[in-house]
Amino acid sequence: MSEHHHHAPVQYSKLFAIGIGLNLVFVAVEAFYGWQAGSLALLADAGHNLSDVGGLLLAWAAYAAAKIKPSATRTFGWRKGSIIASFFNAIILLVAMGSLGWEAISRLNEPAVVDSKVVIVVAAIGIVINSITAWLFVSGSKKDLNIRGAFIHMAADALVSLGVVISGLVSLWKGWTWVDPVSSILIALVIIIGTWSLFRQSLHLLFDGVPEGIELQSVSNALQTVPGVSGLHDLHIWATSTTQVALSVHLVSDSVTHNKVDILKSATTLLHDKFDIEHATIQIESLEYASTCELNTQG
Repeated sequence: MSEHHHHAPVQYSKLFAIGIGLNLVFVAVEAFYGWQAGSLALLADAGHNLSDVGGLLLAWAAYAAAKIKPSATRTFGWRKGSIIASFFNAIILLVAMGSLGWEAISRLNEPAVVDSKVVIVVAAIGIVINSITAWLFVSGSKKDLNIRGAFIHMAADALVSLGVVISGLVSLWKGWTWVDPVSSILIALVIIIGTWSLFRQSLHLLFDGVPEGIELQSVSNALQTVPGVSGLHDLHIWATSTTQVALSVHLVSDSVTHNKVDILKSATTLLHDKFDIEHATIQIESLEYASTCELNTQG
């Protein structure tokens, strides 16, 4: 016997469109003035912004795919796409920051004179645009790993732009040409450290790991408190998307005072209220059948 529940997806399509539009315009402005000013930090930030546009497009596509209804051939639909998008967003960001760091190290050997005033103004605009875009996704980033990937991209861009402003001010004040590449290296390191969590979590979910914030043993213990349940086995918890968690379990009941419908209702209510698990597939077995089932599973 089983019972299923589904969340209605939050509408982020307009926010993705706004974020992508703002960043495409800024990429063009930043690349032009970075080239004019001879600033590696501005050019690198423009390249990073462009990669983030790709990341936003990827997250948007995954968000849209998750809304496609399940079919006879894809019984969970395309929900897994949001996890895949989170993983590739992390990869894109790590590669972009690795490239930025490598180029900055190369520039240390041949520091270049940059037009610090232009750098400061353009990067300051970047702080505003990237902060606005990050703000669009901040609420959804708390529960949706796919949206979190988009948020981290934009927050990282705001941090990069802030670093560029600071390096531009120091360069303007002291005339130090090495400030530009050194600030790029430091910013890249900070963002790589911040992105590692997104990479680790998305990779974990790709291999059907138990989602963060849920402990398998806690769920097991809670289910065994349901009236009429004497034990359980074959408990599996995984993510079907970055917002939906699925569970399957065999509950053992040797009670004659509790019928299966009551046990099922109590179990699904507990999973929903305590663990926010809304897609539960529960099989209720007698004690005699459970011993046979467990042997078959082990074999």
